[in-house]
Amino acid sequence: MGAVKKQQIKPGIARWRFALVALLLCLLALSLVFHLARLQVLPQEERGYRFLQDQGNARTIRTEEIAAYRGSIVDRNGELLAVSTPVHSLWANPRLLREAGAGELRQLASALEMKPAALSGRLEKYRDKEFMYLRRHLAPEQAQKVLELDTSGVYSKKEYRRFYPAGEVAAQLLGFTNIDDRGQEGMELAYDQWLSGVPGTQQVVKDLKGRTVQDLAVKREARPGRDLRLSIDLRLQYLAYRELKHAVAENEASSGFMVILDTRSGDVLAIANQPSFNPNNRRGLTAAAMRNRALIDQFEPGSTVKPITALAALESGRYRPHTPVDTSPGYIRVPGKTLLDHRNYGVIDLTKVITKSSQVGITKIALDLEPNNVRGLFYRLGLGETVGTGFPGEAAGILPSRSRWQPIERANFAFGYGLTVNAVQLAQAYSVIANAGLKRPVSLVLSDNKADTEPQQVVEAPLAREVTTMLETVIGPRGTGKRADVEGYRVAGKTGTVHKVGSEGYVDNRYRSVFAGFIPADRPRLAAVVVIDDPRQAKYYGGEVAAPVFGSVMAGAMRLLQVPPTEVESAEQQLAVQLSERGSES
Repeated sequence: MGAVKKQQIKPGIARWRFALVALLLCLLALSLVFHLARLQVLPQEERGYRFLQDQGNARTIRTEEIAAYRGSIVDRNGELLAVSTPVHSLWANPRLLREAGAGELRQLASALEMKPAALSGRLEKYRDKEFMYLRRHLAPEQAQKVLELDTSGVYSKKEYRRFYPAGEVAAQLLGFTNIDDRGQEGMELAYDQWLSGVPGTQQVVKDLKGRTVQDLAVKREARPGRDLRLSIDLRLQYLAYRELKHAVAENEASSGFMVILDTRSGDVLAIANQPSFNPNNRRGLTAAAMRNRALIDQFEPGSTVKPITALAALESGRYRPHTPVDTSPGYIRVPGKTLLDHRNYGVIDLTKVITKSSQVGITKIALDLEPNNVRGLFYRLGLGETVGTGFPGEAAGILPSRSRWQPIERANFAFGYGLTVNAVQLAQAYSVIANAGLKRPVSLVLSDNKADTEPQQVVEAPLAREVTTMLETVIGPRGTGKRADVEGYRVAGKTGTVHKVGSEGYVDNRYRSVFAGFIPADRPRLAAVVVIDDPRQAKYYGGEVAAPVFGSVMAGAMRLLQVPPTEVESAEQQLAVQLSERGSES
């Protein structure tokens, strides 16, 4: 009986012991879970627990930069000139990537379109670093192919890349950004602070391989840059660029540039340069191709300033458009030099001095005027000072000032030697004449506040209109600028042919061909300057090389801007009407 009783007790003791052990194990598991919760989940202020929680976050949570969008650049009509597009840049932690096998590295190099030796060389170079770029600015689908390899230590970050839809057509004006999307040239540089955004930050959770597995919170939103609206009309820009490129190639010139102003507002509507470059692919880029020559290059304007000297003569009160000037015998000796006309024009009036671009006639007039009065007029029209566009490197030009002028200096100054201008300055001066003496500020940026800026009356309106009529005769059949004519419109302008300067002074067989003018002459809308530098063909006169570019561009511009044609009267008729009006006023 005792043996049987002992066997009945043993199963009960075993069940009790099993339950006790199971309970203890459950309590141990619960305590571990509670301890982990205190460390990782529940907010604890105790030093030890808080320290461990912070250490865990420090190993998994990272703060990343959110790239900011750079503002777009558009033309006056809203057409895109520069825009930023999202791209991905691949980077690596060299210390982690060096642990990858040779096969993985070969696959990675192939996906990156690199030679394995090149990738190994970069890893060796950055062996002690924790960051190096693998490829910058890849399209998202290209970057994804690399990331799908799941190579340890390889990561991606979102950036932006600048794209220029107009390509080389407006390259020198817009400039470009570097790989970090910062302005380096042109308007990108001038308005870099305006266009640049402010990056944001966000917290993310990383896995053991450094990959983002969860976005936690945005600490600071990225603030995009502001858009910039230029005064340029992209339609006119294409037109000017096309005709300029053709002229430079046809004349085998070294370079050329053209600027078009809106005479009513002072806005720059086009500013084209040759040679140019593609800002979307800058391989082989040269410094010469980057220059915005219309604003940076200074040149002697030559005969294009003769009308300004004629205007000074009218201001003196001693000359009128029909005042006779004796140019016989076709040359004039000034101490130090003999100045020639193409032929002996004999006795001609002031208007014909401009029509024929008579060197002798304008020299006699200049020697009869007070030189500082002539210089003062040049300055009032905007020569000798920057036009204030804010473009980096804008040239102010050289407008000499002397207490005593030598005769040869007075003569040279009167027909455009001994001073320098840029193309925008010269266009502004012609715009003043076109606007009956009103001078408006020139701008590359479209502004809504121009109505608050009052134009300056720097020349008497009747005198400016008389010079306009003189300039119309230059485009007539007997003038030097007849190739600038635009059918159906009255055109006013002046040609210029300037000897280039070499190491030993002016060179006899190298020239700069210039044309400056405005259209329509009776109700001006556009003023423009064309410069073709160093044409190597037989023709080199401004009327042969630069004037046709003006005519072609303005003909297209009148159509694009829908300016209706006018009935063209002869310049002589217009001058007669103006003279009679002045007579009746007096």
